[in-house]
Amino acid sequence: MRRLPPLTAVEAFVQVARLGSIKAAAEALALSSPALSRRIQALERFVGHKLFERRHQAVHLNADGERLLAEIAPSLDALTLAMERATGAGELMRLRLGVPPLFASQRLMPHLPELRALHPSLHIDIDTGAHVFARLDEGLDAAIAIAPEVDPSLYSRRIDSNRVIAIGAREMAEGPAALTHPSQLAQATVFVHRDMPDTFDYWREAVGLPDLQPAAVDHFDSGPLILDAAAQGLGVALMLESHLKEAHDQRLVQLFDIVVESPYSYWFACRRSALRRRPVKIFHDWLFERVAKREAAWIDTPNR
Repeated sequence: MRRLPPLTAVEAFVQVARLGSIKAAAEALALSSPALSRRIQALERFVGHKLFERRHQAVHLNADGERLLAEIAPSLDALTLAMERATGAGELMRLRLGVPPLFASQRLMPHLPELRALHPSLHIDIDTGAHVFARLDEGLDAAIAIAPEVDPSLYSRRIDSNRVIAIGAREMAEGPAALTHPSQLAQATVFVHRDMPDTFDYWREAVGLPDLQPAAVDHFDSGPLILDAAAQGLGVALMLESHLKEAHDQRLVQLFDIVVESPYSYWFACRRSALRRRPVKIFHDWLFERVAKREAAWIDTPNR
């Protein structure tokens, strides 16, 4: 049998290739960045050439690295699954996940069959309650939430960067009474999510109308309800661009053709020690592979 490289070096290579960052891969594997770099260097010595191009804080596969990843990643995933089945002896793995209702309905539930096919023994308890980061290890193993930042004592990774837009019923963008300029919100009700309380203030400052006062500001703690209220023409929702794209609701449109960088992003977070738990690590790795696929699809798809 031909000599093989250490499996730990192969695992490190695949993790860095998928995450695009030494730091992120090291945290995912519960290693220090120097220790993970040594594993990558060991694999590069084994194959006899470099596998990555290093650019500032990021690393990218070169042509040799892409070829190697394409050939070994499926086998490594199959090996991992086989070992899970062998060592687990059919036992269920359970992840207690906190997640906002809108993220769950738009971006999690449609893809859970894919995760189940890859990891049949992984089951997820979904909690859509508030204050998920504060409840880590007190009922939750991991959480997804929308926030401007995350406590640095936690392991966290930004799921996406986003932009704030005004969302309203299609009728608001058509006809003689159409809203065509942000100043017209002075006669409208504005909807704001309680998890993003400063969204309207940030948006009106960015569009050059810091003193704009709408007829009223209504607060919601449910993303789906905000979008439904906007679709029924009850007001204008200041939400994220992704919320409109993922809604696939023909009743809703973007108003004003203005986008503003959002101070809020979706984040994944858990206790640093939790990444060593198989259910957390499996979900984390799958989530960010799905994020990468989604970003690639958005690049190729015009705004709807």
